[in-house]
Amino acid sequence: MIFETVNASFSYKKNSAMLLKNINLNVESNEVLAILGPNGIGKTTLLKCMTGLLHWKEGFSSIDKRRVDEMSSKDFFSITAYVPQARNPAFAYKSEEFIMLGRSIHVGNFSKPGKKDYEKVNEVIELLALQKLVGKFINRLSGGELQMLLIARALCQEPSILILDEPESNLDFKNQLMILDSIRRLADKGMICIFNTHYPSHAFSIGDKAIMIGKNSQNIFGSVETVLTKKNIETVFGVNVDIAKNISGKKEYTTITALSIKN
Repeated sequence: MIFETVNASFSYKKNSAMLLKNINLNVESNEVLAILGPNGIGKTTLLKCMTGLLHWKEGFSSIDKRRVDEMSSKDFFSITAYVPQARNPAFAYKSEEFIMLGRSIHVGNFSKPGKKDYEKVNEVIELLALQKLVGKFINRLSGGELQMLLIARALCQEPSILILDEPESNLDFKNQLMILDSIRRLADKGMICIFNTHYPSHAFSIGDKAIMIGKNSQNIFGSVETVLTKKNIETVFGVNVDIAKNISGKKEYTTITALSIKN
């Protein structure tokens, strides 16, 4: 499977300057795509355009050459799950009840969840190691725990494509690593995973491809290694950085440190 965006541009108002311009990207099964850029540049807007929640003014997004804007919502969300940023929940569901909401696309409007639905919920709970949250009310969970439940709910849809909006923001180190590891493992199982982030190091950690969105349509897409160079990061983010490679055990890690604001 391949998800593409081709020559796409977007503005919120008619006849206004494009917030996003000439976006081109592609990501395939088993790959993670990271979206990066400064605050307010349009990363969340890009995700919403890719999922059809907003409509491109020019260009299009497609799944296996089938345009998203020509798909019904049911068809699109039968293969794609969107995970928004965690917010304080409005309703006091138990964790397993909240995860079950992801089965709504498979359960009829006037039907109750069946054996297969409960089996899928239990499968996802085991996959993400969420057993300790079973029976707990979601309005009493930490930000990291709630974010994991949002991912679990999305996985209950049985998607082929998982799209996440800043899944690791406002989390401590442990919860960030838990989220990132889950995304990488899902891609390794055959899923397409797309996430936006403020952290270039996270893109290096789990990403295969990246797109950096800069001012004046300064978009850079390609492999993580070719996109996240010292020059590109400094140009797009306006800071001087140091990029270092570290080895722990058999794995190499890349750390990016912001040194100073560019004049």
